[in-house]
Amino acid sequence: MNPSTFANERRSHFWLDPRTKILMLLVVNIVLIGGGYSGLSAVIRPLLALFPLFLLLAERQYRPAIFYFIFIALAMSAEIFLVTQTQGLLNLVLVIGSGLLSRLIPPLVMGYYLVTTTKISEFVAAMERMHLPPQIIIPFSVMLRFFPTVAEENAAISDAMRMRGIRFDGKNIGAMLEYRVVPVLMCTVKIGEELSAAALTRGLGKPIKRTNICRVGFGLIDWILIAVTLTLFFAWILL
Repeated sequence: MNPSTFANERRSHFWLDPRTKILMLLVVNIVLIGGGYSGLSAVIRPLLALFPLFLLLAERQYRPAIFYFIFIALAMSAEIFLVTQTQGLLNLVLVIGSGLLSRLIPPLVMGYYLVTTTKISEFVAAMERMHLPPQIIIPFSVMLRFFPTVAEENAAISDAMRMRGIRFDGKNIGAMLEYRVVPVLMCTVKIGEELSAAALTRGLGKPIKRTNICRVGFGLIDWILIAVTLTLFFAWILL
């Protein structure tokens, strides 16, 4: 088959298999959330925290990459250097704030990268390569498309409110519920139903094997990132 006939023609020179992204997401979650800064973890955790930065830069998402670097650098610097130099209430605030930011921001940014750079067809094809059952593939494929769609609907609601001159000054909570929360909730329910129907329409719930017109597979960059990720992960576990 001619490569031009595949549905997922490479949009950039840096393309990763969805399985590589999922592996990196799992490792970043496990190490960053469950690790400290004792021993080798003081080196492994910052290295894994740089993965989202590297991936965002590779996708030319420079603005999110800059914000991520500033937040994670400040959080890790505060957790490593300032926590031991302060006492009392300031120390408590730094421990909670820097600890939460340094542990939660990298997994969240990795999840953002996975959602924004992975097509549903690529994800489904990769999961089928792993021989996962439809009971796992269908919910995750719906969820992968759910959050970006909700974000688009929320932006559309904001535009509609701006066109009608609706502003909130923090005093009228009832108007906030009426004009913002209720439309978002209604759109969320409708989006979930439509995405589930679309997934079933595409044959995800059928007992027969589906065919795919998208290309998935491990390239050189995938193998390099997998090797680096697993090396850091097993070094963190063993040492």
